[in-house]
Amino acid sequence: MEKITVIGGGLAGTEAALQIAERGIKVDLIEMKPIKRSPAHKSDNFAELVCSNSLKASRIDSAAGLLKEEMRHFGSVCMKAAECCSVAAGGALAVDRDKFSEFITKVVKNHPNITVKSEIVKDIDTNGITVVATGPLTEGDLAESIAKMCNSQNLSFYDAAAPIVTKESIDFDSAFEASRYGKGTDDYINCPLNKEEYERFHNELVNAEGVILSEFDKPVTVYEGCMPIEILAKRGEDSIRFGPMKPVGLRDPKTGHRPWAVVQLRRENAEGTLYNLVGFQTNLKFPEQKRVFSLIPALKNAEFMRFGVMHRNSFINSPKLLNPDLSLKKYPNVFFAGQLSGVEGYMESAASGIIAGINAANRLKGLDGLVLPKITMIGALLGYITDSTVENFQPMGANIGILPTLEEKIKDKRERYMAYAQRSIDWFNKE
Repeated sequence: MEKITVIGGGLAGTEAALQIAERGIKVDLIEMKPIKRSPAHKSDNFAELVCSNSLKASRIDSAAGLLKEEMRHFGSVCMKAAECCSVAAGGALAVDRDKFSEFITKVVKNHPNITVKSEIVKDIDTNGITVVATGPLTEGDLAESIAKMCNSQNLSFYDAAAPIVTKESIDFDSAFEASRYGKGTDDYINCPLNKEEYERFHNELVNAEGVILSEFDKPVTVYEGCMPIEILAKRGEDSIRFGPMKPVGLRDPKTGHRPWAVVQLRRENAEGTLYNLVGFQTNLKFPEQKRVFSLIPALKNAEFMRFGVMHRNSFINSPKLLNPDLSLKKYPNVFFAGQLSGVEGYMESAASGIIAGINAANRLKGLDGLVLPKITMIGALLGYITDSTVENFQPMGANIGILPTLEEKIKDKRERYMAYAQRSIDWFNKE
């Protein structure tokens, strides 16, 4: 009988292996533990949670809650483990990390169609069907092999991502659309600040609290092109006003004058529902990002769909490399899942593993790939990371902003989010 290889025993890899095995196909699950551990891992179990024991919100009228509800539809082992090993955490789903990993390890090792192999993979076989789910700390010979498959420049080793906000939350009484010197077709949303607003913003930015990075997260070098905005701001009061916040070539139509400083927002997705803060890569704590960036008048009510990050994270340039079914365009027998594929977060990684596993099995059986509609959270997330129109790609987690807008305008945020969730649930119930 033919078999499929899954490389990596994290959340994505274990989900992929079980989806394949449940379809009657033999799986070789290759994991480097216990021969070797990454600097982030402490145990020899599968699906080890590293940074936190929280799997985010439980309520279905949230992006994280909707994602988990969709995963239940596919019989997710991570959801079964989480519900079995949960600990009190208010409205969030949090777990006992050790019990969570032990649960998944036991399920995987006891499945008759899964053979676990402890090996350090150095190269990927592009002939056999393979799911690559080796995680954000992929390095060494395997990283070099992946880089060659992805034309080298399409494999990144550090996130340097700016925050993303929803277009509908931008205050257009304070913002205006224009490109510098009138070039282009109003590609940017501009958020102007006067001198007083800028000075207050700068003061709060340089005094805001940053994240203390773990040793394995620290970049060897911080390049000028991806300098954290708060570090650049500490070089002088006007450093960012002559950098990412420069107002040259722009005139505010409301005043007729050039602003003192400007934050430019660039479209993040083809639908135009998401915009990122250009040049605002940051290592500030998430609550600090919300507090400080909301001092920008046009962003006073902004909904942040992704906060900025700067940390060690291997990922491929998925929009240029992957098909919608998560297979490589160049090598369609190779599927990518987990953070290496460009999703951000525990459950997002697991969800991508589910779909990659299903599609690897379908490929072996000669069936069409499963591509979920973008009205579902999983479909929207995987649609985003495989959207060939996305430029300057950075990893993305589940958020309401990636979903197609509702036909009906709903002002109340909680009701609007519930409508998004219900639309997805209705689709799954029809299937």
